[in-house]
Amino acid sequence: MKNLLNPLYLSEEKIKELRKQFESAKPCKHIALDNFLLDDVANTLYENFPKLETLNVKRKSINENKSEEYHFENFHPQFGEMRDFLNTPEMYEWISKVTGIDDLRSTYDSLGSGVHQGGQGSFVDVHVDINMNPAAQLHRRINLLIYLNKNWKDEYGGALEFWDKDVKNCVSSVLPNFNRAAIMITDETSYHGYAKINIPEGESRKSFYCYYYTPAGTDFVYRDSRFKSRPDESITKAAITEVKETLKI
Repeated sequence: MKNLLNPLYLSEEKIKELRKQFESAKPCKHIALDNFLLDDVANTLYENFPKLETLNVKRKSINENKSEEYHFENFHPQFGEMRDFLNTPEMYEWISKVTGIDDLRSTYDSLGSGVHQGGQGSFVDVHVDINMNPAAQLHRRINLLIYLNKNWKDEYGGALEFWDKDVKNCVSSVLPNFNRAAIMITDETSYHGYAKINIPEGESRKSFYCYYYTPAGTDFVYRDSRFKSRPDESITKAAITEVKETLKI
């Protein structure tokens, strides 16, 4: 299969540099890569990104407001090609070298690849992700997010925020600019999210996601996603969030 990544990121020297950046990032291991995909691939994905109203999975609660979809048969063929490429042995090897986690692989279900999109007011509160793909019995280790937002302005907000383990301070952030990839570890303390966006009519926050896993092992214990409130949230919302998340345990 044709390589879809920018050749800049394929040399062993560059991979070593990325590994160093990834491992030294705070508050959790992560990295942002600009011009991640070949130009023609990124442009095709952008130009054919599914309309917000066509996405069937609506995540709307006190802690999030976004839509997603993973039925690739409804998308332009480039999306399926992207998913297939992200599931090649070559991509598995590349992401393992960059992150230092051996034996990474993805899946072809909703917890493998798909698209996220948010309209005006979209947000996802600070959280850690579900720790496994239960059906596949795989331990979730890495998120790859490829942003597909042309002409995104800082004042729109929507940066991917990385918070400390106590969710007291936002330590680092990545704006969702066009053809920028964010690669992040997912563990017990990798708190992340994005604040409510304020965008013009007709705009949306778009991304392609792929989650990578390792074998879970027979003694691995499932944990659902876990939200926490930002320090500036209202007392009422913080209390509701705390009760809701406690009931998951």
